[in-house]
Amino acid sequence: MQLFYNANITEETTQFTFQKEESKHIIKVLRKSSGDVLHITNGKGWLFTAELVIPNIHKSVARIVSKALQPERGYKLHLAVAPTKMNDRYEWFLEKATEIGIDSITPIICDHSERKVIKPERYDRILQSAMKQSLNCYLPKLNPAISFKDFMFQNVSGNLFIAHCEETSKKTLKEMLDPQEDITILIGPEGDFSAKEINLALANNFIPVTLGPNRLRTETAAIVACHSAAFINE
Repeated sequence: MQLFYNANITEETTQFTFQKEESKHIIKVLRKSSGDVLHITNGKGWLFTAELVIPNIHKSVARIVSKALQPERGYKLHLAVAPTKMNDRYEWFLEKATEIGIDSITPIICDHSERKVIKPERYDRILQSAMKQSLNCYLPKLNPAISFKDFMFQNVSGNLFIAHCEETSKKTLKEMLDPQEDITILIGPEGDFSAKEINLALANNFIPVTLGPNRLRTETAAIVACHSAAFINE
């Protein structure tokens, strides 16, 4: 199944027009013609089945024939992850986390962060592409980048964890996760969280956890955390 994305389509939509780039893909690559079936999501859980009525390379038109709201996962996963020095590593994390299953992502700027500027438009495109590729109808929310200190004043819900490399008493994340519970996990930059940041997180009810015996890159740690949440909720 080929999944298309458009944020503006709603459950009241009866006819949908594809823009030029997607129309070209439909006609030239997928070789669709009148009467063929297409699938569209708005990233809010709705899956629309549509019949192609005007196959046009510049502006194809489809008629919505059915719609269904896809079930949500029984938990919400929010990862607050420091941007990596090499931007392509962060983009890889966004792609894979979307494929595995994540609800929201916040880039956090930490004391040891080497990258402090992100490209939200590009990140959004990566999230959309990964959502379509994985046939997921829920688009993860990309929050604005924020400093670690300011993040501590955000209204975050569920079980709160901070994964860091300091030699302190910690349990493994998999030991601490409970099925069907909302989760927020902090993942630091290449230089890890500073001692001050760790103490601030602990003061705000974040529980320190380890992701295993090996030292992981930021993006790898984020994927391990994402998969751990998915695995415990299977």
